[in-house]
Amino acid sequence: MSELLTINGLCKYFDGRAALDDVNLHLQSGRIYGLLGPNGSGKTTLIKIINGLLVPQRGEVLIEGYAPGPESKALVSYLPDKLYFNNWMKVVDLLDYYGDFYADFDRARADDMLNRLHIDPSMKMKALSKGTKEKVQLILVMSRRAKLYILDEPIGGVDPAARDYILETIIGNYDPGATILISTHLISDIENVLDEVIFLKEGHIVMAAGVDDIRAHEGKSVDELFREVFRC
Repeated sequence: MSELLTINGLCKYFDGRAALDDVNLHLQSGRIYGLLGPNGSGKTTLIKIINGLLVPQRGEVLIEGYAPGPESKALVSYLPDKLYFNNWMKVVDLLDYYGDFYADFDRARADDMLNRLHIDPSMKMKALSKGTKEKVQLILVMSRRAKLYILDEPIGGVDPAARDYILETIIGNYDPGATILISTHLISDIENVLDEVIFLKEGHIVMAAGVDDIRAHEGKSVDELFREVFRC
């Protein structure tokens, strides 16, 4: 495995308060990571910095050696925690848009996932439920052949019955050499697909470990350990 994402000494402040304080992180290719922490822990801030949407006060972020910018964005497929498409657009319009904008977009993969989820490409976004809109957005993100997939709350808005399929969609539609970073509160739903977890608390990484190591050494699930570490 090679190192895909390198973060050294990352600091970000808002109104004098540290959202991230001296964060160091190294993600390897071909792994699925869970970025876990309560609200306000700094997860979305970290994700936005990796994607070049926020600029840190100090520190370094490198994706395959590139700082956040056009070169790194060509390697990253990002699912934000909010919907961002215009309601007047049809699903097929979004497929065309992604196909024009991203050289690594796999239209056949997107069509297959839409078909499996029984989503009509001719439908306008405004006619879809919030959960279906989120599925469309996830399909677009996972249909890129990226090196790094960053998913911010990918299953938070879908019903429990659809979560297993969404997770199958995530782990079944990325290249083996790529890396996935998933931020979520629904730990028990995703821990079976994770290779490693990162616990973020008040802007600090308090734990980074393999899921199997946690089960072997701690004698508990990731969800149980999370509840223990972040107990109010």
